[in-house]
Amino acid sequence: MTDQRADDAALGETGSIIDLGMPVPGGAFDEHHPPDAALIGDCVHCGFCLPTCPTYVLWGEEMDSPRGRIYLMKEGLEGEPMSDSMVSHWDACLGCMACVTACPSGVQYDTLIEQTRAQVERRHERSTKDKALRGLVFSLFPYPKRLRLLRGPLRAMQATGLDRALRRTGLLDKLSPQLAAMESLAPRLGKPEKLPTHIAARGERRAVVGLLTGCVQGAFFPGVNAATARVLQAEGCDVVVPRSQGCCGALSVHNGREPEAQDFARRLVDSFEGSGVEYVVVNAAGCGSTMKEYADLLADDPSYAERAKAFAERVRDVSEILDELGPVAPRHPLELSIAYHDACHLAHAQGVRAQPRRLLEAIPGLELKEIAEGELCCGSAGIYNVVNPEPARELGDRKAANIVATGAQVLVTANPGCLMQVTSAIARSDHPMGMAHTVEVLDASIRGVPASSLLPD
Repeated sequence: MTDQRADDAALGETGSIIDLGMPVPGGAFDEHHPPDAALIGDCVHCGFCLPTCPTYVLWGEEMDSPRGRIYLMKEGLEGEPMSDSMVSHWDACLGCMACVTACPSGVQYDTLIEQTRAQVERRHERSTKDKALRGLVFSLFPYPKRLRLLRGPLRAMQATGLDRALRRTGLLDKLSPQLAAMESLAPRLGKPEKLPTHIAARGERRAVVGLLTGCVQGAFFPGVNAATARVLQAEGCDVVVPRSQGCCGALSVHNGREPEAQDFARRLVDSFEGSGVEYVVVNAAGCGSTMKEYADLLADDPSYAERAKAFAERVRDVSEILDELGPVAPRHPLELSIAYHDACHLAHAQGVRAQPRRLLEAIPGLELKEIAEGELCCGSAGIYNVVNPEPARELGDRKAANIVATGAQVLVTANPGCLMQVTSAIARSDHPMGMAHTVEVLDASIRGVPASSLLPD
């Protein structure tokens, strides 16, 4: 694209496409849910999104900003064929949705980028290397049983120090930066904790909730699920954990794998139907944001459209349901300073910001510290830190520096991807600190566990 056309996009001199119907034949998109022309027309190119967009902050490139990517969508609708360059700018987007929060015009960029990525997945021929990497990721990450099989080898590597030795050689970085990123993000694995299918409320029952155990959460952070169940139980909830549940489809949705995401969504709806739960509770931000959008994901399926809508209406992040119910379990003091990191798909996609802070601030003795540039993504973004390791690492290091600057003892967030990304970045910063999910801090306070349990060994 010429500099003049880029300037025109930035200035808003692009004309209206709101009246366009189907995409122009031969252009980037087919007729199956192309980027919505009316939503594209909502963008007035004001630039409020620019300082919140991670890639624009890193590179200062117009086409790597939300409004630049929207301009490319417009070109595709008007007949511009899909090119490698076009796809590279869409691929570079983290999907963090900070621009959605910042936009004064209410542009639904989240919808637009998901529509666009589904088109890319169908219509763009990726390189052999890229296809192989994505094939590996999507044959592994959305399958909890396959992830659990990795626990044994990973624990053995960590116990023997082989993982650290391999990292020191730099060999994996030379062979494949993407595989090196995957290895460096693997969390330290503890003992797995299997949950029963039904956990009775302590005291008076206030709600019956289903718990999503998740893929990465269940395999690599089982302690978070166990803490979630204990906190919900202590707050008067019967907790139902269906054995048949699997992946929610979040990673597939965010990467344009629409049919795969729909299959996962149908299976999850089936798993919780008939369980008698009033709410479906989620402790992973990316999963929760996708599950709340099941009505849109399955809107074209007559067998599931209404069921998906009913399911989505019952989905709550764990901080939401705990805040709605209000506390009944006593909180024991935790003399601790924490920095709270807003997971993008909790704060921007779901608008859940105040609830986790209220829950944490209600703990006696706990000091909550805010992080500079809090709206900026840590670089995790689903599989972004695997397929785009260099910018992800730069964003992670930037986030780590801001976290360390708070002087907090523990970093707290609400998403497994963020925990892995920030833990890796903090380790590189050589400023060790504790890492915890919001619900683990609540669990420690309710059980009267010493604050030292949340600090690094």
